[in-house]
Amino acid sequence: MTMNRFLLTRGLAVTLLAVALGGCATSPRVASGPNAGASVVAYTAPDLPLDDGAFGAVPVEAYAAKVDDGFALPRIPAEKIDPKYLRQRVLYQDGLTYEPGTVVVDTATRFLYVVEAGGTAMRYGIGVGKSGFSWAGEARIQDKQHWPKWFPPAEMIARRPDLKPYAEGMQPGLSNPLGARALYLYQNNKDTLYRLHGTPEWWSIGTAASSGCIRLMNQDIIDLYERVPMNARVVVKQGSERVASR
Repeated sequence: MTMNRFLLTRGLAVTLLAVALGGCATSPRVASGPNAGASVVAYTAPDLPLDDGAFGAVPVEAYAAKVDDGFALPRIPAEKIDPKYLRQRVLYQDGLTYEPGTVVVDTATRFLYVVEAGGTAMRYGIGVGKSGFSWAGEARIQDKQHWPKWFPPAEMIARRPDLKPYAEGMQPGLSNPLGARALYLYQNNKDTLYRLHGTPEWWSIGTAASSGCIRLMNQDIIDLYERVPMNARVVVKQGSERVASR
């Protein structure tokens, strides 16, 4: 990335983050991944691996600044985040009821788990946006995108004429509401419009965010993207906050 491109991206970020209203509510997608029939097996080597069998949070270096596909991801100040929301391997007895590789999204506790064999899981802190409270059940990941475009749905554009320039999609970047990666959930081969996606707003992790679906810090969504294969099973569990008024 050139310095001019980086400065331009940073300069636009504050303005365009307002476009994230509605967050992951996008137009339906046709699954495009090449491995839609792949078996569900967890990828167990994270970006910065823990020692085999180790528990606890990943090193702070996991949240260091990095260049990813030409985009300069800033450092996430992990020291300012409640430690329980940092990526870490944990005991997860509930995971014994799922096959390894299953993703469990628990909106009430603000955690996402990737189930491992033997009662452990890799756990990530999440922020749950308005759209994240709108659906529960089981689905499959049938599309995965690096630095995805964001497609505001027609009804959103009707409410927000300023979004018309993005009718064909907002280009990837630091201000894109879907962040560095997006995983798209399908049920019976139909797009649920439910996404697991990145966000630059690290301070929103652990909260009920104002927009989006299930958001992870960008460094965490990159790790999740590599860890979870196409066609992985996803179980979304809702808590008492799942109310129509949200």
